[in-house]
Amino acid sequence: KIEGEDAYLIATSEHPMGAMYMNEVFEKNELPLRLCGISPCFRKEVGAHGKYTKGLFRVHQFNKVEQFIFCLPEQSWDMHEELQKNSEELYQKLGLHYRVVNICTGDIGTIAAKKYDIEVWMADGQFRETGSNSNCTDYQARRLNIKYREGPGKPPSGFVHTLNNTALATSRTIIAIVEQYQQADGSVLIPKALVPYMNGIERLEKKTK
Repeated sequence: KIEGEDAYLIATSEHPMGAMYMNEVFEKNELPLRLCGISPCFRKEVGAHGKYTKGLFRVHQFNKVEQFIFCLPEQSWDMHEELQKNSEELYQKLGLHYRVVNICTGDIGTIAAKKYDIEVWMADGQFRETGSNSNCTDYQARRLNIKYREGPGKPPSGFVHTLNNTALATSRTIIAIVEQYQQADGSVLIPKALVPYMNGIERLEKKTK
């Protein structure tokens, strides 16, 4: 919460993307609706989990690309797997070593019905979470009053399902790239997929005086 104001800094662009359609009634043929947002994200948790997650891993502010889907109830499980495939393709193209964790119900919390975490190999010799993919079914839609109907003029048939997925969180992805691409001389190779966006630079090296 911003001190002295009735406003909050968002933790993820999932929040405004969902709120954009508050009180909306979708036509059935408009779904699924796939959205993507990039935004600064703000957290309180900096340094909260010990020395191995300090620095860039757990910070007050970072940038994140988020995917969000509104869909019919019968579509949500397929959409969940589609989002997962999208994230894994990004990590594969970056050449990063990762694993997928199907989170147990005791760790999910109240919002999601099913959740995958992607964990990437980090400098402390462990896999660390870099993103999560959640099927919230109708939990958020009920609170935002987002429904669907069979066609124009017909009454709402029920609540839509919502899903959200971290495509990439910039700071944690940078940590993983530096860890997995660092060479014996201290230089860092640029993943091939990123070279076209680096003005042709293929390696980061220490500047010589």
